[in-house]
Amino acid sequence: MRSRCCTAGCSADGPLVPKAGVSYLKARAGATACWSCRGGQRSSVAMASHVVLSTGAKMPLVGLGTWKSPPGKVTEAVKVAIDLGYRHFDCAHVYQNENEVGLAIQEKLKEQAVKREDLFIVSKLWNTYHEKNLVKGACQKTLSDLKLDYLDLYLIHWPTCFKPGNEFFPLDAKGNVIPSSTDFLDTWAAMEELVDEGLVKAIGISNFNHLQIERLLNKPGLKYKPVVNQIECHPYLTQEKLVQYCQSKGIVVTAYSPLGSPDRPWAKPEDPSLLEDPRIKAIAAKYNKTTAQVLIRFPMQRNLVVIPKSVTPERIAENFQVFDFELSTEDMTTLLSYNRNWRICALVSCTSHKDYPFKEEF
Repeated sequence: MRSRCCTAGCSADGPLVPKAGVSYLKARAGATACWSCRGGQRSSVAMASHVVLSTGAKMPLVGLGTWKSPPGKVTEAVKVAIDLGYRHFDCAHVYQNENEVGLAIQEKLKEQAVKREDLFIVSKLWNTYHEKNLVKGACQKTLSDLKLDYLDLYLIHWPTCFKPGNEFFPLDAKGNVIPSSTDFLDTWAAMEELVDEGLVKAIGISNFNHLQIERLLNKPGLKYKPVVNQIECHPYLTQEKLVQYCQSKGIVVTAYSPLGSPDRPWAKPEDPSLLEDPRIKAIAAKYNKTTAQVLIRFPMQRNLVVIPKSVTPERIAENFQVFDFELSTEDMTTLLSYNRNWRICALVSCTSHKDYPFKEEF
């Protein structure tokens, strides 16, 4: 990803980051510095700004998550993020805000602030569209909302297939999700057709356990293997076995809810808080960074892509200032030791589903 020239006139590769002490508003006006200009040379801790997928495509390491971003705020958030150097945006039909995300992308494309080929746009197929004849229409709806000709990556959001219809969560009288008999292997065949038709550049999965991935990789006639598995991952749910498995298969892992999704609607007062954990705060203080920045840097150093969500301009900027420091091996080990297998997104209404992914250890 080639940055625009920063205030020092440098054209080095890498995302722009506001200089230390520069406010977000000044940064947006151009008071920015890339890696090369922070001290006049590339820091020894500078890392690549992207990972290379098995297709050869470059996927930016840090993206803007849009889950729970309200329609009235997400357009401005995406515009702010593009101005700050974000190029990866994580979307989904079920978030019900793709139209607003698309408005922001279109505005920035028209301004020539960014080129389409420099953006990496991800979306996801919702569970009620797993039936083979529904997949293309679902993808086309997302493309229409985002006002794009293609997606860089399209994921099966969950391995669990729901009864088709207008309800995102069709429930029976007992409050359990009504499943569909569709096999996700058939859904995958329809996903492969999207690649062949040019609607998506690559396909992947989300919330799949290793046995489900193994089954997919062993599918007879598999044409395209999944390039990404997007999973919940943070110091309270480190997912070491699943990450190791995916990486051994050449599948990139994207970490969602890296900050613990403190704004999740079902949060309870007694739930643990990553952002308030005094042990993580102490690590952040050592590097003169915020807790959020440590929580974002942590997966990056595990070679994971990470998608923190915010609609607050200052935080969107802060969450991108993670390329200029490196957590020590000792601190990485310490953060991994905080694992407690605590899952935020457990999809509890689906525990009886035959493809519920979280009954396995990983």
